[in-house]
Amino acid sequence: MNLIRSKKRVADHGEVFTPAWLVEAMLELVKGETERIDARFLEPACGSGNFLVPVLKRKLAAVQVKFGRSDFDRRQYALLALMCSYGIELLEDNITECRANLLEVMADYLSLTPADDLYRAAFHVLSANLVHGDALTMKTAVGDPITFAEWGYIGKGKFQRRDFRLDVLTGAASFSAEGSLFAGLGNHEIFRPTKTYSPMTIPELARQSGSAPEVAA
Repeated sequence: MNLIRSKKRVADHGEVFTPAWLVEAMLELVKGETERIDARFLEPACGSGNFLVPVLKRKLAAVQVKFGRSDFDRRQYALLALMCSYGIELLEDNITECRANLLEVMADYLSLTPADDLYRAAFHVLSANLVHGDALTMKTAVGDPITFAEWGYIGKGKFQRRDFRLDVLTGAASFSAEGSLFAGLGNHEIFRPTKTYSPMTIPELARQSGSAPEVAA
Protein backbone atom coordinates (compact mmCIF):
# COMPACT_ATOMS: atom_id res chain seq x y z
CA MET A 1 0.00 0.00 0.00
CA ASN A 2 1.04 3.64 -0.43
CA LEU A 3 2.34 5.08 2.83
CA ILE A 4 1.28 8.63 1.96
CA ARG A 5 -1.74 10.11 0.21
CA SER A 6 0.01 13.31 -0.83
CA LYS A 7 3.06 15.37 0.04
CA LYS A 8 0.75 18.19 1.13
CA ARG A 9 -0.95 16.00 3.72
CA VAL A 10 2.44 14.92 5.02
CA ALA A 11 3.54 18.56 5.31
CA ASP A 12 0.27 19.80 6.80
CA HIS A 13 -0.58 16.91 9.12
CA GLY A 14 2.41 14.57 9.27
CA GLU A 15 0.24 11.85 7.73
CA VAL A 16 2.31 8.74 7.00
CA PHE A 17 0.68 5.31 7.21
CA THR A 18 2.32 2.38 9.00
CA PRO A 19 3.12 -0.52 6.61
CA ALA A 20 1.18 -3.73 7.15
CA TRP A 21 4.27 -5.82 7.97
CA LEU A 22 5.22 -3.42 10.78
CA VAL A 23 1.66 -3.36 12.13
CA GLU A 24 1.64 -7.16 12.37
CA ALA A 25 5.06 -7.18 14.05
CA MET A 26 3.87 -4.68 16.64
CA LEU A 27 0.65 -6.58 17.29
CA GLU A 28 2.64 -9.76 17.85
CA LEU A 29 4.24 -8.02 20.84
CA VAL A 30 0.80 -7.95 22.49
CA LYS A 31 -0.54 -11.08 20.82
CA GLY A 32 -2.51 -12.25 23.85
CA GLU A 33 -4.41 -8.98 24.11
CA THR A 34 -5.19 -8.87 20.38
CA GLU A 35 -6.82 -12.29 20.72
CA ARG A 36 -8.83 -11.40 23.85
CA ILE A 37 -12.32 -10.47 22.71
CA ASP A 38 -12.98 -7.87 25.40
CA ALA A 39 -9.53 -6.22 25.37
CA ARG A 40 -9.95 -2.54 24.52
CA PHE A 41 -7.71 -0.89 21.92
CA LEU A 42 -7.49 2.87 21.34
CA GLU A 43 -5.56 4.21 18.36
CA PRO A 44 -5.12 7.99 18.88
CA ALA A 45 -4.29 8.61 15.21
CA CYS A 46 -6.23 5.79 13.60
CA GLY A 47 -6.07 6.91 9.97
CA SER A 48 -8.12 4.52 7.87
CA GLY A 49 -7.68 1.66 10.33
CA ASN A 50 -4.19 0.26 9.72
CA PHE A 51 -4.05 -1.02 13.30
CA LEU A 52 -7.73 -1.34 14.18
CA VAL A 53 -8.64 -3.52 11.18
CA PRO A 54 -6.06 -6.28 11.90
CA VAL A 55 -6.88 -6.12 15.62
CA LEU A 56 -10.56 -6.69 14.83
CA LYS A 57 -9.70 -9.57 12.50
CA ARG A 58 -7.69 -11.22 15.29
CA LYS A 59 -10.54 -10.76 17.75
CA LEU A 60 -13.08 -12.20 15.32
CA ALA A 61 -10.84 -15.22 14.80
CA ALA A 62 -10.96 -15.71 18.58
CA VAL A 63 -14.75 -15.38 18.47
CA GLN A 64 -14.90 -18.09 15.84
CA VAL A 65 -12.76 -20.46 17.92
CA LYS A 66 -14.77 -19.92 21.11
CA PHE A 67 -18.31 -19.43 19.83
CA GLY A 68 -18.34 -20.70 16.25
CA ARG A 69 -20.83 -23.47 17.06
CA SER A 70 -23.49 -21.05 18.33
CA ASP A 71 -24.72 -18.47 15.85
CA PHE A 72 -26.36 -16.47 18.64
CA ASP A 73 -23.20 -16.26 20.75
CA ARG A 74 -21.02 -15.71 17.70
CA ARG A 75 -23.05 -12.62 16.75
CA GLN A 76 -23.11 -11.19 20.27
CA TYR A 77 -19.39 -11.61 20.87
CA ALA A 78 -18.47 -10.37 17.39
CA LEU A 79 -20.27 -7.15 18.24
CA LEU A 80 -18.47 -7.02 21.59
CA ALA A 81 -15.14 -7.33 19.76
CA LEU A 82 -16.10 -4.35 17.62
CA MET A 83 -17.27 -2.44 20.69
CA CYS A 84 -13.77 -2.72 22.15
CA SER A 85 -12.16 -0.93 19.19
CA TYR A 86 -11.64 2.84 19.57
CA GLY A 87 -10.00 5.51 17.45
CA ILE A 88 -9.43 9.23 17.13
CA GLU A 89 -8.53 10.84 13.82
CA LEU A 90 -7.88 14.46 12.88
CA LEU A 91 -8.84 14.15 9.20
CA GLU A 92 -12.51 13.65 8.37
CA ASP A 93 -11.99 11.53 5.26
CA ASN A 94 -9.79 9.13 7.22
CA ILE A 95 -12.28 8.62 10.05
CA THR A 96 -15.06 7.98 7.53
CA GLU A 97 -12.89 5.42 5.75
CA CYS A 98 -11.87 3.80 9.03
CA ARG A 99 -15.50 3.29 10.04
CA ALA A 100 -16.27 1.81 6.63
CA ASN A 101 -13.28 -0.54 6.77
CA LEU A 102 -14.18 -1.92 10.19
CA LEU A 103 -17.82 -2.27 9.20
CA GLU A 104 -16.75 -4.20 6.11
CA VAL A 105 -14.69 -6.63 8.21
CA MET A 106 -17.66 -7.19 10.50
CA ALA A 107 -20.10 -7.61 7.62
CA ASP A 108 -17.83 -10.07 5.81
CA TYR A 109 -17.36 -12.20 8.92
CA LEU A 110 -21.09 -12.54 9.65
CA SER A 111 -22.38 -12.22 6.04
CA LEU A 112 -24.38 -9.13 6.99
CA THR A 113 -26.34 -6.85 4.70
CA PRO A 114 -27.31 -3.22 5.42
CA ALA A 115 -30.83 -4.46 6.20
CA ASP A 116 -29.61 -6.58 9.14
CA ASP A 117 -30.09 -5.22 12.65
CA LEU A 118 -26.57 -6.30 13.55
CA TYR A 119 -25.14 -4.34 10.61
CA ARG A 120 -26.92 -1.20 11.72
CA ALA A 121 -26.00 -1.80 15.37
CA ALA A 122 -22.35 -2.11 14.33
CA PHE A 123 -22.61 1.18 12.43
CA HIS A 124 -24.01 2.87 15.54
CA VAL A 125 -21.16 1.51 17.67
CA LEU A 126 -18.55 2.72 15.18
CA SER A 127 -20.14 6.17 15.10
CA ALA A 128 -19.60 6.37 18.87
CA ASN A 129 -16.19 4.66 19.08
CA LEU A 130 -14.36 6.30 16.16
CA VAL A 131 -14.16 10.02 16.78
CA HIS A 132 -13.31 12.85 14.40
CA GLY A 133 -11.10 14.97 16.64
CA ASP A 134 -7.66 15.71 18.03
CA ALA A 135 -6.09 13.28 20.50
CA LEU A 136 -3.66 15.95 21.73
CA THR A 137 -6.32 18.46 22.74
CA MET A 138 -8.83 15.70 23.54
CA LYS A 139 -11.47 17.69 21.68
CA THR A 140 -13.78 16.72 18.84
CA ALA A 141 -13.68 18.51 15.50
CA VAL A 142 -16.36 20.90 16.79
CA GLY A 143 -14.51 21.59 20.04
CA ASP A 144 -16.40 19.39 22.48
CA PRO A 145 -14.56 17.13 24.94
CA ILE A 146 -14.03 13.67 23.44
CA THR A 147 -16.31 11.14 25.11
CA PHE A 148 -16.00 7.39 24.63
CA ALA A 149 -18.59 4.70 25.22
CA GLU A 150 -17.59 1.81 27.46
CA TRP A 151 -19.54 -1.18 26.19
CA GLY A 152 -20.05 -4.41 28.06
CA TYR A 153 -21.91 -7.59 27.23
CA ILE A 154 -24.06 -8.54 30.22
CA GLY A 155 -25.47 -11.72 28.71
CA LYS A 156 -28.76 -12.86 27.16
CA GLY A 157 -28.27 -10.59 24.17
CA LYS A 158 -28.01 -7.34 26.15
CA PHE A 159 -25.25 -4.73 26.14
CA GLN A 160 -24.52 -2.02 28.68
CA ARG A 161 -23.15 1.40 27.71
CA ARG A 162 -21.50 3.98 29.94
CA ASP A 163 -19.90 7.18 28.61
CA PHE A 164 -16.63 8.62 29.93
CA ARG A 165 -14.70 11.75 29.04
CA LEU A 166 -11.26 11.03 27.63
CA ASP A 167 -9.56 13.88 29.53
CA VAL A 168 -10.77 12.39 32.82
CA LEU A 169 -9.72 8.86 31.93
CA THR A 170 -6.21 9.99 30.99
CA GLY A 171 -5.83 11.51 34.44
CA ALA A 172 -5.56 8.03 35.98
CA ALA A 173 -1.76 8.10 36.20
CA SER A 174 -1.62 11.42 38.03
CA PHE A 175 -4.44 10.48 40.38
CA SER A 176 -2.74 7.22 41.39
CA ALA A 177 0.79 8.63 41.66
CA GLU A 178 2.44 8.33 45.06
CA GLY A 179 2.00 11.53 47.04
CA SER A 180 -0.98 12.66 44.97
CA LEU A 181 -3.85 14.28 46.84
CA PHE A 182 -6.11 11.67 45.22
CA ALA A 183 -3.88 8.63 45.77
CA GLY A 184 -6.13 7.19 48.47
CA LEU A 185 -9.29 7.37 46.43
CA GLY A 186 -10.64 4.35 44.58
CA ASN A 187 -11.31 4.52 40.86
CA HIS A 188 -15.03 4.40 41.56
CA GLU A 189 -14.73 7.75 43.37
CA ILE A 190 -12.87 9.48 40.52
CA PHE A 191 -14.01 7.96 37.26
CA ARG A 192 -17.74 8.43 37.18
CA PRO A 193 -19.52 8.03 33.86
CA THR A 194 -21.03 11.12 32.31
CA LYS A 195 -24.00 9.01 31.26
CA THR A 196 -25.24 5.48 31.84
CA TYR A 197 -27.72 3.85 29.47
CA SER A 198 -30.27 1.14 30.06
CA PRO A 199 -29.21 -2.29 28.75
CA MET A 200 -29.84 -2.59 25.01
CA THR A 201 -30.30 -5.48 22.58
CA ILE A 202 -28.97 -5.53 19.03
CA PRO A 203 -32.33 -4.43 17.56
CA GLU A 204 -32.45 -1.54 20.05
CA LEU A 205 -28.93 -0.48 19.09
CA ALA A 206 -29.87 -0.76 15.43
CA ARG A 207 -32.76 1.66 15.90
CA GLN A 208 -30.30 4.34 17.05
CA SER A 209 -28.13 4.06 13.95
CA GLY A 210 -30.15 6.15 11.52
CA SER A 211 -29.27 5.23 7.94
CA ALA A 212 -26.20 3.03 7.83
CA PRO A 213 -24.09 3.14 4.65
CA GLU A 214 -23.64 0.08 2.49
CA VAL A 215 -20.29 -1.69 2.44
CA ALA A 216 -18.53 -1.40 -0.90
CA ALA A 217 -18.64 -4.57 -2.98
